[in-house]
Amino acid sequence: MEQAAGSAQDAHSAPGCYRHPDRETGVRCTRCERPICPECMVSASVGFQCPDCVRGGTGEGPAPQASRPRTLAGGTVTADPRLLTKILIGINLAMFVAIKADPSFLYDVVLFGGWPEQPSMPSAGVAGGEWYRFVSSMFAHEQYWHIGFNMLSLWWVGGPLEAALGRARYLAVYFVSGLAGGALTYLLTAPTVPSLGASGALYGLFGATAVLMRRLNYDMRPVVALLVINLIFTFNGSLHIAWQAHIGGLVAGVVTGYAMVHAPREHRTLVQYGTCAVVLALALALALIRTAQLT
Repeated sequence: MEQAAGSAQDAHSAPGCYRHPDRETGVRCTRCERPICPECMVSASVGFQCPDCVRGGTGEGPAPQASRPRTLAGGTVTADPRLLTKILIGINLAMFVAIKADPSFLYDVVLFGGWPEQPSMPSAGVAGGEWYRFVSSMFAHEQYWHIGFNMLSLWWVGGPLEAALGRARYLAVYFVSGLAGGALTYLLTAPTVPSLGASGALYGLFGATAVLMRRLNYDMRPVVALLVINLIFTFNGSLHIAWQAHIGGLVAGVVTGYAMVHAPREHRTLVQYGTCAVVLALALALALIRTAQLT
């Protein structure tokens, strides 16, 4: 009886994609009838076709990516819309484990302006030439509550935003927001005050999510309430939170998010990544100004 039940279950399971056998799918190519997963689907006048049929088996014709379903921002719809979010969470967790294993490693990855203070020339920190700290500090956490809260927020907010924007645009918003938050922190805080955490990038995702919800005419009250609550915590002095990173990331996220969902279709890519480049240039300008002050 157990064997018969198992056979019946197998008989009703969906077939695997002909290019990715481990991915079950209920969609077949309208020409050759081979099963195809979302990554291999190419929009046709009726239904979907596989990449081989689109090219006619000769290597000619448009690339499969040219006809793939697109997100609102113009990104490609993928089989796993949360892949980058999972990878970002994994990097943060790996960095956290490394810091707990060797607490001295924390000093090498946190963001701070320079040490020692003036009039001595900084020998460590961003002003001392360690610009990598703008990136490394985005993935560094010291407290369990800090990384727990940030990673839950990244999963709840980042996953849906990645699906809505597409991987490349989502990653652009994340890093531009994180770097902008780091630049504002570097500019406005004392050079010896360390800063760390993914909060700048996360606030950028909050801002981009608010813009997206506005664009789709969704109820804004939940995201506004979430932002208000987070801002209350941000300016709570007892928590020693770097509000500069939060504000810088939020502003960058709103600006780049607006470009992602409102860019005209004719010049969409140019407007989207051009806006990201402008925000990064402004962040770089702030960092150069602060470096000149400290050196």
